[in-house]
Amino acid sequence: LQPFLGALRQIGVVPEVIMNHETYANGGFAAKIESAIEHQDEIREIIQSISGRELANDWFPYNPLGSDGSMDGVVVTGYESPYVNWTDRHGEKGKADIRKAEGKLPWRVDWAARWGIHNISCEPAGKDHGAAGGSFDTGLPICRLLGSEPPGKMVYEWIQLKGMGPMSSSTGNTIGPIEALGLVPPEIIRYLIARSKVNRHIDFDTGSALFEMADEYERLVANPPTGDDQDLNKRQRIARDTQIGAMNLSQVAHGGDPADSVAGVSFRHLSMLAQIKSDDDEIWSSLRASGHISNEPSQALVGRLSRMRNWIDGPHFPDDARIAIQSSVSKEARENLTSEQVAFLAELRSTLNDCEWTDTAIVNCIRRTTESVGISGRDSYIALYWVILGKHHGPRASSLMGEIGRDRFLDLLDI
Repeated sequence: LQPFLGALRQIGVVPEVIMNHETYANGGFAAKIESAIEHQDEIREIIQSISGRELANDWFPYNPLGSDGSMDGVVVTGYESPYVNWTDRHGEKGKADIRKAEGKLPWRVDWAARWGIHNISCEPAGKDHGAAGGSFDTGLPICRLLGSEPPGKMVYEWIQLKGMGPMSSSTGNTIGPIEALGLVPPEIIRYLIARSKVNRHIDFDTGSALFEMADEYERLVANPPTGDDQDLNKRQRIARDTQIGAMNLSQVAHGGDPADSVAGVSFRHLSMLAQIKSDDDEIWSSLRASGHISNEPSQALVGRLSRMRNWIDGPHFPDDARIAIQSSVSKEARENLTSEQVAFLAELRSTLNDCEWTDTAIVNCIRRTTESVGISGRDSYIALYWVILGKHHGPRASSLMGEIGRDRFLDLLDI
C-alpha cells in the first residue's frame, strides 16, 4: 500500500486513508450490519433482481470468521444482537461480534454501507463496477435501505496501453504507478487524464506518442487559449475552458504555475541532452550556456531529467528516437547523400568556420548555405542528420550541432 500512496503523492493526490479493517474493529460498521441483517430479504431481492445472479439458500448479509480465521465454509446458524452464530467447515461452532472485526459484509453490501459510514458524495467507478447490473447499481438501493443517500453514479473508462488493449493484471498487460512515474513527469500523467472525457478510454503510450503529448502540453502552457466570452461562440468558449481546465488540473500543486512544470526546457530537448551527455552537471552547464536556465536547476527539472534517463535506459523508449553522435561519416550515410547534399555540406563547412556558435547563428548559416547551393531545406537537414547521427532524421539539428561543438562537427563534414 505504501508504494501506491507514495505514487499518489508524487502526482499531487494526498488522500485521507481509512482502513476498512479498522472501521470494522472500532464498531464503525455495527449499525449498518444490524440494518443489513434486519433487511436480509430485501437485500437478497435487490441483488438477484438487478444483477441477475441467484444467491445461495444459506446466503446471509454478513460473513463471520470461522475457527481458522477464514470465511470459507462458514455457515450462519442464527443471530442474537450483536452476535452472529456460526458453524465452520471443521464442525466448530462460535459467534462473531458485529462490533468487532470478526467478520464482514459481502462485497456489494459492504460498498453500499461504506458510502453511508464515510458520507461519500462522489465515487467514480470503473466500467466493470458501473456496468448495468454491476455492484454500483445494486449498491444504490442497498445504501438507501441502510439509511443513507448514495453518491451519484459516475462511470469512467479504462486506461489502455497503446496497441495492447486494456490494462489487466490477469494478462500481465500493466504498467504500475511506480513504474509510470519513474518514466513520465507527473504533470504529463495528470494531463493525459485531465484532457480526456471520463467516458472515453485513455491510450497510455510510453513510446513515441509520449513526445507528442509532451509537445501538446508544452504548447498549451506556452500559449493558453484566450478570448472574451462576448467574442466567442458557445463551441469556442467550451473549447477554451476545456483546455485551460486541463492545463490547470495537470499541476501537481493546486494552483501551481504551469510554466514551473516545464522548467524552461522542452521534453524533446531534454531527451537529446540526456542521450549525448552522461553527466548531469554537463547538462546543467549546457542549459545555462544556452539560456534555458539561469541558475541551479529547479526540483522539477531535476526530476524530469531523472525520469528521462530511466525512460531512455528502459524498454519503452522508441528506437527511432535514440541518437548516437557519429565519430565519422558512415558508409550508409555516404551512399545516401546526393551530390547536391555533399556540395551543401562542403560549403557549410566553410561558412561555419566563422560562425558564432549559438543556436540562432547556426540556423542562419544553414539557411544561407541552403539558399546559396540551391538545395531544399528538407534535403539540407537530411544531409546534416546523415553525417551527425547516421540516419535521415533526428532532433533539432542546430541544437545537436551546438552541443557537440564546432570542432567535432566540422570533422564530420570532412567527406
